[in-house]
Amino acid sequence: MTDAGIRRYRSVFISDVHLGTRGCQADLLLDFIRHMECETLYLVGDIIDGWKMKSGWYWPQSHNDVMQKILRLARKGVSVIYVPGNHDEIVRDFCGIHFGGVVVARDVIHETADGRRFLVMHGDEFDAVVQNAKWLALLGDWAYRGLLASNTLINRVRRALGFGYWSFSAFAKTRVKKALQFIENFEQAVAEEARRRGVDGVICGHIHKAESRMIGDVAYVNDGDWVESCTALVEHADGRLEILEWSKVLGGRAPVREPVFEPLAA
Repeated sequence: MTDAGIRRYRSVFISDVHLGTRGCQADLLLDFIRHMECETLYLVGDIIDGWKMKSGWYWPQSHNDVMQKILRLARKGVSVIYVPGNHDEIVRDFCGIHFGGVVVARDVIHETADGRRFLVMHGDEFDAVVQNAKWLALLGDWAYRGLLASNTLINRVRRALGFGYWSFSAFAKTRVKKALQFIENFEQAVAEEARRRGVDGVICGHIHKAESRMIGDVAYVNDGDWVESCTALVEHADGRLEILEWSKVLGGRAPVREPVFEPLAA
């Protein structure tokens, strides 16, 4: 880190921001963007939540600021690659097209500074519920947003008591046996796809659980999300990959919170 508090990386990977929802931790993401520089920024899906925006409009200034910051990075010469997910699947119709310096791709191969090749994809292709029963995925999404609402209430109390951010929903996910089995199945399926493609590893999102581990001979890396864990995957100049949990990096320093505007009626 420099004296100005700017962290410099070769590459940065973020996913599952879910702009357009109340669960999005846009203030924390803005703080992260303001304190980092990189050569390449990968947006690994579910940046904007199109599912939620179909049922009601919610777009506070902080969400707009996130989009402006990303576009500003592209204008400054950062290579920004957008790999859409299932919540922003409409963007998949524009693969190969540039938007304000942002390149849209279905998936992409990233080569680290130390020569390893990683398949970068969102990962919803390996979620059987999303692929085969979208109505059930939508129902689950509705229930999930209810769980996230509890995060908001809990963290208001924590802030009043002087504590930092903590995700109740992420905690609950690690305690539910069926959720753990789903995560295990997902990780194995994604790793197998990387193996089939002949690459060294895979970088994905989708399940909102940051992870970095070997699955057999494949490096599995999930960059997490900006709803529960507020994590990003960063590549250092030597090719080393690291998952940053930004709320822990902040420590006692809380980002300035932007005013939140009430959503328009659906």
